[in-house]
Amino acid sequence: MLRHGHRYNRDYRLSTHICLIARAFGANALILTDIMDNRLRETVDKVVDKWGGGFRLIMGVPWKKAINEWKEKSNIICHLTMYGENIDESNVIKRIKETNKDVLVVVGSQKIPGEIFQLADFNIAIGSQPHSECAALAVFLDRYFTGKELSRKFDNAKIRIAPQKHGKKVFEES
Repeated sequence: MLRHGHRYNRDYRLSTHICLIARAFGANALILTDIMDNRLRETVDKVVDKWGGGFRLIMGVPWKKAINEWKEKSNIICHLTMYGENIDESNVIKRIKETNKDVLVVVGSQKIPGEIFQLADFNIAIGSQPHSECAALAVFLDRYFTGKELSRKFDNAKIRIAPQKHGKKVFEES
């Protein structure tokens, strides 16, 4: 995952949600470009410590450097945008998977530089109406992992939830 743009006083909550979605829906890491936010790091580290998994938050890398380094490794870039090819009306997920390459998913918080549209191997629209980058990311990852991410078990979790019809059942690991 690559989160382009993060306005410290404005985007903390949304960037936190992007990290939570990325982690829960199958991503291994998120690169927060061009800025350091220790409050965000603390929040993500607490979630990973408590709920498990190996999710990493990388911060302060210039967006262009992160994208170019990813492309130099022959990996692919998927940019989530309203202006891309529709995820349901095309076979874009199939084409991404057929590459058998690692995927860097780009989501923005503010206006995305036009250059990202050119650098991306796939510009993907979740829909053609304004919506949250959180929604776009969740839908993309769900389609990419075909729902299997929803039953994923996280290593080193200190807390686990037991699904139930009613009530709450929480297990705390020691």
